[in-house]
Amino acid sequence: MPQRVAVTALSHEPRKRFAEEVKRLRTERGLSLRDLSKVVGWDPSLFGKMERGGTLGGPEVVQALDQYYGTGRMLLILWELATGDPTQFKEQYRRYMVLEAEAVSLWHYAASAPPGLLQTDGYIREALAVGWIKSHELDQQVEARGGRRKLLEGEDAPSFRAVLSEAVLRTPLKDLRAWREQLEHLAEMANRPNITIQVLPLSVGPHGLMNTAVKFLRLSDGRTVAYTENDLRGELIEENASVEELQRRYDAVRDLALSPAESRTFILRMLEEVPCEPST
Repeated sequence: MPQRVAVTALSHEPRKRFAEEVKRLRTERGLSLRDLSKVVGWDPSLFGKMERGGTLGGPEVVQALDQYYGTGRMLLILWELATGDPTQFKEQYRRYMVLEAEAVSLWHYAASAPPGLLQTDGYIREALAVGWIKSHELDQQVEARGGRRKLLEGEDAPSFRAVLSEAVLRTPLKDLRAWREQLEHLAEMANRPNITIQVLPLSVGPHGLMNTAVKFLRLSDGRTVAYTENDLRGELIEENASVEELQRRYDAVRDLALSPAESRTFILRMLEEVPCEPST
């Protein structure tokens, strides 16, 4: 009978495993963070954050580490697994994240903030900073949420429709530069062939989703599930009658919204209204 191979004590969570491997490779060679910085390039503080799990870094730095250590594509593969790992999100979002990655089409109604898939890093950072995210978790959560944007990229990207309440576009960030970048990003995304963005004017008055941000996911098996959320919690809804009721409300709201072309014009007009930062 063949001898059983010993199981390592390394983490099975992709993000933690990536951090462990980055640190192991450095320490096995007797390198300090500063030594590694000198030979690979990048600031030593970045490598420290990567080893502590505070950030995953970008693909360029990970490829440089693979090349330096002679590990082929090992770190890059671990990095790809870590960026797609739903465990890096809060518990209540994890099942939704798994389903979102499998969806063939998505519909969102945004009541007060841009949909997560359309948020820039600057928007994510400021929005999380005013919530309950602790400072040491902020970089990780910004990176994790920003990584979701990849879902809308590539030839196999799902179709995505977002109806934005006008309130979304009239609630700016304190950082005007970051706010301009967010509006520019929305206008750019509206030109993508798989993305449709519509603006719901405040002038339409009360409607069936005025207090509810909701997302719909059409799954590969033909099912549609919904996810509603507020600042405190989110709820995944899979029961057919409840999903259908939310869909009826969504359809009614969509019928009241501006056309996609009118909506992009509206976003560009809002962009023009953002005050220019004083020159230095």
